[in-house]
Amino acid sequence: MAPLVILVLVTLALVGLRAVGVTRVPAWPFAVRCGVAAMFVATGVAHFAGLREELIAMVPPAVPAPGLVITVTGVLELAGAAGVLWRRTAPWAAAGLTAMLVGMFPANVYAARQGISPSFGDALVPRTLMQLVFLAATVSIVAHYARRPREARENVSR
Repeated sequence: MAPLVILVLVTLALVGLRAVGVTRVPAWPFAVRCGVAAMFVATGVAHFAGLREELIAMVPPAVPAPGLVITVTGVLELAGAAGVLWRRTAPWAAAGLTAMLVGMFPANVYAARQGISPSFGDALVPRTLMQLVFLAATVSIVAHYARRPREARENVSR
């Protein structure tokens, strides 16, 4: 639940600053990028400290070397967090994080069915809903940047 809270609070705080007239804070895509980055920093760090053993336990038995998987995904989450903050790499990093969220979802299903990780909640429906929010955030970044080049081309041709 903490990753969801981090995503929402950071995003809303930046949107709120912009809404009250702090013009140095860029528009909503920046707020979402910062929320996603903060969330993935928190979850990435958890792969190395705090929840590491719990995360290793979430890896389905069919996946070899669960400790290595958790290390690699932690590094990818931290790299993705950094990537979404830089405008040039944001769409690529967000696409990678989107793919990773989809790829890691079976571990969430496994953990929910096995009752493995109480700190994340054992019910599959809340886990799925959180994943959908995370996916919506990362996909919104990709979509924003996918629209920008087309809009720029249309403005040039007018």
